[in-house]
Amino acid sequence: MDAFVAEFVGTSLLLAMGSGVVANVVLNQTKGNGSGWIVITTAWALGVFIGVVVAGPYSGAHLNPAVSIALAIAGDFPWADVPKYVLAQIFGAMFGSGIAWLVYKDHFDATEDKGLKFAPFGTAPAIRNLPSNLISEIVGTSVLIIVILYSTEPIIQDGNNTPIGLGSLGALPVAFLVWVIGLSMGGTTGYAINPARDLGPRLMHQILPIKGKGDSDWGYSWVPIAGPILGAAIAAGIYLLLGVGGMV
Repeated sequence: MDAFVAEFVGTSLLLAMGSGVVANVVLNQTKGNGSGWIVITTAWALGVFIGVVVAGPYSGAHLNPAVSIALAIAGDFPWADVPKYVLAQIFGAMFGSGIAWLVYKDHFDATEDKGLKFAPFGTAPAIRNLPSNLISEIVGTSVLIIVILYSTEPIIQDGNNTPIGLGSLGALPVAFLVWVIGLSMGGTTGYAINPARDLGPRLMHQILPIKGKGDSDWGYSWVPIAGPILGAAIAAGIYLLLGVGGMV
């Protein structure tokens, strides 16, 4: 499988599971309605597991522009491949969230609250304070990236000379990592910690013919993009400053 296709498929699976669990928890008349934050964070973590299992052998399973950028800053991934990976991740996130909408379309139609209709697509802060929201995304992403950088080897030895990424950390450990970040730090903003995870579905919310939807809150959209990118850069900078980067 081509690396671009692998990133697209892996991110699609991640968002189908992630957007799907949010829809199941917040939309009216679903079997999971009201089941809460722990269910949401658990399914997101397992969505990461699924995406990494599928994409890992072919692309390293970045599934996140912040991961691709951090690995490039650290010298472990070629900058020339970053745009290709990021585009695949954004398109994959769009497709996956679109699948979740299709599955739950009747429940979107049965839900009147515009905010609940938006929730499966984009993150939104519990308390809207943009500087604080930005810090939350920076910190959460920094934790993700630091652990990835300290836990990966430069190349997966699988015969394909596969680039590193979440796949070289291992599907189960990275799922636990995303789970604990969500449980501990996700309550402020919904923990995007991934620009594609927010931008792709937010675009789909704008595009899809969702009955009775509100706006896509583009005024907030820069936070889950800038925060993870800044967090990735800070984490990679710390990694290099400590003298353990530059493996390639």
